[in-house]
Amino acid sequence: MDNPVDPNRILLTGENSFIRLKESEDGPDTTRASHWRILRSPGGPGHVLFLRSDLTDDEVRIYTDNVAMTRWLQAEIESVLFPDFADESIPVVDSAFGRSGDGVNWSAESVDSEEDSLLLTWYGIGEPFMLSVAPGGMEGNPHGVYSCLIPCTRAQLTLNGEAASGVPFPEMLGDHPTSTACLAWSETWTHPR
Repeated sequence: MDNPVDPNRILLTGENSFIRLKESEDGPDTTRASHWRILRSPGGPGHVLFLRSDLTDDEVRIYTDNVAMTRWLQAEIESVLFPDFADESIPVVDSAFGRSGDGVNWSAESVDSEEDSLLLTWYGIGEPFMLSVAPGGMEGNPHGVYSCLIPCTRAQLTLNGEAASGVPFPEMLGDHPTSTACLAWSETWTHPR
């Protein structure tokens, strides 16, 4: 039997579900939301929502319950995933996070701050599949990632009761069909030792 232990260093483990909405399949994102639930990282555990949307006038907003974790995540991960979310000069908004749903038919994440109330909802939940990328396996990214991706045909994001425009669209990840809205659970990011 080969050694079953991955030799790489674990950077973080948790979740990174996302919603990208568009008006048309080939159009620009009208909303891009990246929701992290971190169980372990160098910045500790916690939650963060990175958001850019027509509801925010296309400005990036960051909601979190752990500023240290958020700044680490921006520098280490978001800087290669989506640099607009990596700008550490953007102030963070202290927020409370919650989850609801059965994870089979629907799932929702709530984010509440002193000023804002957000709800991210995924439904039309499809068949899960495993993403497995070794460190350096993504161009321009030294990290590896393992994630249980669950594509969703429907998703909605509301900010203070107003729904963002656009819908998710199908897309391909390698040769596997997926969506611009996915639950991403059991996600672990690695780096060579």
